[in-house]
Amino acid sequence: MTVYRSRNALRGPLTPDQVAAFALPSTRLGRRGYQVDHVDALLHRLAYELGERSRQLAEVRAENRRIKNALRSWQSTEAARRLGY
Repeated sequence: MTVYRSRNALRGPLTPDQVAAFALPSTRLGRRGYQVDHVDALLHRLAYELGERSRQLAEVRAENRRIKNALRSWQSTEAARRLGY
């Protein structure tokens, strides 16, 4: 049994658009294979879920920046207050 390998499939992080546009090669006539509609549906679902994960990660990173900035501001205010500025 052979394993399908694309030269470009694993270069860099996958984006939702890359997953949605990905096409597996067709099998030769008379050989077993996957149903194209099922593979396409799976790829579209994976693209959607990858997009959602990317969106959620961006939200978490933005919240993390907001919290870090608030902490830095609070620390500066507390340090100034303690030193009597």
